[in-house]
Amino acid sequence: MLKHYKGVCHVYVDKWADLNMAKEVCFNSKVHRPGVCNAMEGMLVHRDIADKFLPLMAESFKDAGVELRGCERTCQLVPFAKAATDEDWGKEFLDLVLAVKVVDSMDEAMDYIARYGSNHTDAIVTRDYARARRFLSEVDASLVIVNASTRFNDGGELGLGAEIGISTSKLHAYGPMGLEELTTTKFIAFGDGQIRS
Repeated sequence: MLKHYKGVCHVYVDKWADLNMAKEVCFNSKVHRPGVCNAMEGMLVHRDIADKFLPLMAESFKDAGVELRGCERTCQLVPFAKAATDEDWGKEFLDLVLAVKVVDSMDEAMDYIARYGSNHTDAIVTRDYARARRFLSEVDASLVIVNASTRFNDGGELGLGAEIGISTSKLHAYGPMGLEELTTTKFIAFGDGQIRS
């Protein structure tokens, strides 16, 4: 069975992120085409950089018409953000609406993604190679990205030609199965600030 499930994609802005790059990646991930399955629906920001990053990022989102629904710490840093409800975490908005959460650690970010994500596309923005490798290894999604927009999870962008959909299931064969049919593919991508145009 192939399952094309909803796209609850996340970008985690790590404490070691280049903040200008993070701003571009997050903006593109949400605003480029908000109604598609590879658009960012949740933005997670490490507490150590939240006071610098969130107000600037929020102004860019505000100018683009994005409604922010945030945790308590987000709302303290961004006065025009609305308080998130329990239903906002893990929701596929498919619109200019974004759930925003300040997290205490990368572990908390990865736990959040495991709980609320849809195994579609998740990204980290960081300059720390070891943290990037750990995120790639431990986050379970069909595409895990370092320093680039979630919008790159697309058959054409990944060199596969036209796509039917993005499967988030693990078993994909029907009929006789050999060893190849018992394997799955997890795509990973390294970037240095790429956004999709």
